[in-house]
Amino acid sequence: MSITAEEKAQVLKDYATKEGDTGSPEVQVAILTKRITALTEHFKTHKKDNHSRRGLLKLVAQRRKLLDYLRGKDEGRYQDLIKRLGIRR
Repeated sequence: MSITAEEKAQVLKDYATKEGDTGSPEVQVAILTKRITALTEHFKTHKKDNHSRRGLLKLVAQRRKLLDYLRGKDEGRYQDLIKRLGIRR
């Protein structure tokens, strides 16, 4: 259900704004999106796993907060990020 270290390193490489960047909203949202996608796949076979579903809802809420923050700070970065990740329409 979790992402591997290699997947996380790839996400960091793809979305980092500078070398060694792990805390920018872009990186955090990209990692959360990867985890949300993995959990969504998990629920296709484990429909009654309600404990993990609660965790999924928490991840979605955390991603929403980060996206709201980024939208307030810089609309251009927000639009670029949601386009790159393929979320929101």
